[in-house]
Amino acid sequence: MVDVAAPLVAAAAKPGQFVIVCLSTDYSERIPLTIAGLDTQKGSIRLIWQAVGKSTAELANLKVGDTVENILGPLGKPTHIEKFGTVVCVGGGIGNAPLLPIARGMKEAGNKVISILGARNKELLILEDDFKAVSDEVIIVTDDGSYGRKALVTEPLEEICKGASKPNLAVAIGPGVMMKFCCATTKKYNVPTVVSLNTIMIDGTGMCGGCRVEVGGQTKFVCVDGPEFDGHLVNFDLMMKRMNAYKQLEKQAMENYEQHKCRLKDIGTEAQKNSKF
Repeated sequence: MVDVAAPLVAAAAKPGQFVIVCLSTDYSERIPLTIAGLDTQKGSIRLIWQAVGKSTAELANLKVGDTVENILGPLGKPTHIEKFGTVVCVGGGIGNAPLLPIARGMKEAGNKVISILGARNKELLILEDDFKAVSDEVIIVTDDGSYGRKALVTEPLEEICKGASKPNLAVAIGPGVMMKFCCATTKKYNVPTVVSLNTIMIDGTGMCGGCRVEVGGQTKFVCVDGPEFDGHLVNFDLMMKRMNAYKQLEKQAMENYEQHKCRLKDIGTEAQKNSKF
């Protein structure tokens, strides 16, 4: 998690929007990160990510005072927020980060907010206290049962949907497979469901076509038509297939980066040994 000084972005950003981050124009890729929070007084935005690849690992190695060369945003369409009634916000893993400002906005609009937060284990659960501050109820589930209920997020979601008073809206953000089954659950009970998609992107302005998805049988671009869509219309299988297209290249890039860091560390250690003071 990092707070980045970006006053122009902070002044214009709305819940649901994202930025494209590029550490260096010389060698870095461009990656989309949802704005997890902002401070208009300080002119900063909050970014939260998990170090799963080369670029996110590089971001994780930044120190206070370091510079990110390019941040483009805010991008995408903001979340449609109004008083729906009862809104269930379902987050999986790092998906809790983009979900938080949406939950906050829904609460401020007068909705009853029930948040379901899922993670593989207790150590990977994030933002629990923040969600408690903006929710009427928070349900925690973990895959291994190390915290909260031992369950997938779809279990409490279905319990709520088939209750005496079903929710008026569900918002689900997380891994593709999680969102797919959340939508399958809510569809059975005719609960409108919004998902936020985080696909492969390059320019973030609709020109490259890398982020295209199929929604309701039509091609949509996540960066300009989204990132939020009617989850009952998204072709998740096609989306996940496209997102896996570069897995081997991503793995190789991460391995090369780790080896490079290790070589630099070894060189630095050897230099210290040979230095005379």
